[in-house]
Amino acid sequence: MPEARKLYAGVDTYEKKLYRVMERLGVKKEDVNWNCDRFGCWVQFRYKGQLYQFDHSVQKARTRGVNLNYGSDAFAQVVLTLEDLARMVERGIYDLSTWVAGMKMLPAPTEIPECFRALGFAQVPSDIEEVKARYRSLTKTLHPDAGGKREDYEAMCRAAEQAMAWYNRTEVANG
Repeated sequence: MPEARKLYAGVDTYEKKLYRVMERLGVKKEDVNWNCDRFGCWVQFRYKGQLYQFDHSVQKARTRGVNLNYGSDAFAQVVLTLEDLARMVERGIYDLSTWVAGMKMLPAPTEIPECFRALGFAQVPSDIEEVKARYRSLTKTLHPDAGGKREDYEAMCRAAEQAMAWYNRTEVANG
């Protein structure tokens, strides 16, 4: 079996290139791991307040018909790609954020429990006091004595109870 060969120069060459590319793009600090299990790499950086990550691996390359053997070669390809993007930005074609919009490091989506949605929250409130305040506010309009429908008021009460129970379970779990 033939010995696997490197396709690119050493890592130090591409680390220097990466530093120069980031400087050209105005990126102050990047985080790099070019030896993920020896077969992959990633480069993370902030550009105009957004966090971006470029990652590549031997496996990704092979699924696209490119025969890489080392994570350091994948790192070289990421650096060369960033260098290409820097050239396009310098030509004034588009801002870097336009080119890499799909590579933003977005937080994992969190599923908001239905009880919070029923109370009108778009996300889980930071503490139980927000739920209590929302409950008091909604009671003023949904309570049957205030002209609201009994079923709407009861649904809101169930949602508030479930939301408060959610906080109690979370406190117990976090300990």
